[in-house]
Amino acid sequence: MLLSMTRIAVHFLERLKLVESDVVAAIGPQSSGIAHVISHVVNELHVPLLSFGATDATLSSLQYPYFVRTTQSDYFQMHAIADFVDYHEWKEVIAIFVDDDYGRNGISVLGDALSKKRAKITYKAAFSPGAPKSAINELLVGVNLMESRVYVVHVNPDTGLEIFSVAKSLGMMGGGYVWIATDWLPSVLDSIEPNTQTMNLLQGVVAFRHHTPDTDAKKNFMSRINNPNQKGSVKLNSFALYAYDSVWLAARALDVFFNEGGNISFSNDPKLQDTSNSTLRLTSLRIFDGGQQYLQTILKMNMTGLSGRFQFDVDKNLIHPAYDILNIGGSGSRRVGYWSNYSHLSVVAPEILYTKPPNTSTSSQRLYSIIWPGETTTTPRGWVFPNNGKPLRIAVPNRVSYKEFVAKDKGPPGVKGYSIDVFEAAINLLPYPVPRTYMLFGNGKRNPEYSDLVYQVAENQYDAAVGDVTITTNRTKIVDFTQPYMESGLVVVAPVKKEKSSAWAFLKPFTWQMWAVTCAFFLSVGAVVWILEHRINHEFRGPPSQQLITIFWFSFSTMFFSHRENTVSTLGRLVLIIWLFVVLIINSSYTASLTSILTVQQLTSRIEGIDSLITTTDRIGVQDGSFAWRYLIDELNIAESRLVKLRNMEAYLDALLRGPKNGGVAAVVDELPYIELFMSNSKCEFRTVGQEFTKSGWGFAFQRDSPLAVDLSTAILQLSENGDLQKIHNKWLTQNGCSMQISDVSDDNRLSFNSFWGLFLICGIACFIALTVFFCRIFCQYRKFIPENGNGDIEEIEPERTSRRSIRSTSFKDLMDFVDRKEEEIKKILKRKNSDNKQASQSSDGQPNSPP
Repeated sequence: MLLSMTRIAVHFLERLKLVESDVVAAIGPQSSGIAHVISHVVNELHVPLLSFGATDATLSSLQYPYFVRTTQSDYFQMHAIADFVDYHEWKEVIAIFVDDDYGRNGISVLGDALSKKRAKITYKAAFSPGAPKSAINELLVGVNLMESRVYVVHVNPDTGLEIFSVAKSLGMMGGGYVWIATDWLPSVLDSIEPNTQTMNLLQGVVAFRHHTPDTDAKKNFMSRINNPNQKGSVKLNSFALYAYDSVWLAARALDVFFNEGGNISFSNDPKLQDTSNSTLRLTSLRIFDGGQQYLQTILKMNMTGLSGRFQFDVDKNLIHPAYDILNIGGSGSRRVGYWSNYSHLSVVAPEILYTKPPNTSTSSQRLYSIIWPGETTTTPRGWVFPNNGKPLRIAVPNRVSYKEFVAKDKGPPGVKGYSIDVFEAAINLLPYPVPRTYMLFGNGKRNPEYSDLVYQVAENQYDAAVGDVTITTNRTKIVDFTQPYMESGLVVVAPVKKEKSSAWAFLKPFTWQMWAVTCAFFLSVGAVVWILEHRINHEFRGPPSQQLITIFWFSFSTMFFSHRENTVSTLGRLVLIIWLFVVLIINSSYTASLTSILTVQQLTSRIEGIDSLITTTDRIGVQDGSFAWRYLIDELNIAESRLVKLRNMEAYLDALLRGPKNGGVAAVVDELPYIELFMSNSKCEFRTVGQEFTKSGWGFAFQRDSPLAVDLSTAILQLSENGDLQKIHNKWLTQNGCSMQISDVSDDNRLSFNSFWGLFLICGIACFIALTVFFCRIFCQYRKFIPENGNGDIEEIEPERTSRRSIRSTSFKDLMDFVDRKEEEIKKILKRKNSDNKQASQSSDGQPNSPP
């Protein structure tokens, strides 16, 4: 650290001597640490500082108004690395960095960028600038004992290769490791001739390099500089291109400054005074009067250089930041993709993507295949179990009830049960060994509090919790759960009794609405058939009282298909056929429903579900240690005084049998797996009432962001798909031989009008059509029966009443009298009338004409 500070002091004195002359702009430095110091000086002198190498993101703050970065900020580079980490689904990285402003600030930005991707830096491995090889070796030995295998190296070029040399000697450049280097590594490789020794250290490393478009101007410039036939040729990296463009930017901005009327003048700063024996000569430093105007001119420039488009955004950063993603292998490196803040990861050059709409969706992110350390193309998992001899600490509930799920065991591994077998089967499917030791949680005298167990995992007292642990919202906030391996949910179990058959059980198949609609249609159809048959069928004629009885008899006799009246009209038969079909469906449905009610054993309970249980004041049983205790109090607002903790299955049975009046409980609220096991062992004396009022599951709890939780979730799904999960279930859990749910006949289960309205609609339409056709025929006959002049033929029906009446004086009663006549009589009268009209017409035609 002392050597580093000495170097900064020397650089500072050198820069200070330079600005003793009248200076309008400064270009450099390459180091972010020195840029922090120089920026304070140029701020005071109002001299723009154009830096092509200082990438520290904090230099863009308001503290340094005259600092102009002419390269890309580490802010964008760290977000590019975060996108790369997220693309490969890694959640933990270890940062290896130099402990100075450049290293600390860069890793701080990386931590913020990773948190947006739900990843994190698990360890920050820092070393002092210029640290010896022994210090780096000690640092990497400690890093290698940790879980994460994804390393981000953010250091200075002078010590960067030393890190990979030590890592190579420690065996950390083999399979399973991921090394990501920031822009320092490509700048080193692009500046030197590649050699076998250096490249062997870097096989499989991924590095980020500033992206500079392959323009013709760049190619021509690079060909002149890198000409092997020319003496003194050099190799240039991206920082050299930014330095070249920075000089042109300062020159062109100065030309614009003069064209806009600017002039160069300086003034003394009274705040800069030399102290006694000072060698800094501060009084020789002068303020550039046009510094602010010149700075604004630089920031407004828009030019194209060798590194691409040179233009600044409102934060004084170059627009369109982009990086090449390089994979080092063999004797060189190959580009596997790009990153830009426009479309993030892509295999298409950023300058091409700028012509298209931005697309940062997950599906659009793409990179070419990468050859990782160990010469493998398989993406490393990114983590391993720490190589420090410590197995996974797994907490297991020490239950005193329902030991089929998890219980203490005398033999290895010390625990047994359904949950343990599922966990072991899932562990065996993982492609890597998992050293583990099971640790009982609880005193064995009562079931432990599962919320405390989960909290202990979150507090790093245990690495995981394996057992019948319910996944709840509050618990997922502090730990990570695997995929549920068993469905669960809270249910209510209560005593039941057989329901006695009622004398009115025959009314239960239909709802009262269905009964009302059915009776209405019986009467309506009977009336319609009577109307259609009355004029032509003598069985539907007679005194009014007899006809009313006929309507009722015919209506309800169709229910049993025992009607004795015959229908002779076509319309009547049509209506009757459709109605008999409706009656057939209704009878069949009623018979089936009534048979079920009378033959199937009906059970009843005064508790109908959680809602009815809440409204009572009865005591409720809850399993000791279950989350249901807090759920009933906090979520359902049930008084704690009503809840009773039950230790085991025997306590369940005793409390339910005694009931609330004898010191027991009215019902028990517990999770479905426990209730299924309880009912199987209680000879079906109890049933669940209502429905599950929560939906959850059991899972294995791990510390936050544990990659093992993800891998075990995949293994649990595999167990479910291949049937092993069901086999384990059948091994430990007794199959329930009784019906879980009370099957009562409620209004919701009765046959309602909604099930038959289509049939009634068809029947109603048929009746309407038949009546319409019938009355149309009646009116047609009626019009023929009454002459247009209003005289005569009505007396054929009632001679004594029609002598003084005409068509204008006909009444509704006349029409009804007409309808009530037999159709056969009407046809005879119409036939006789037509015959008389013909004779009268012939007599009129044969009469001689009178003389004029």
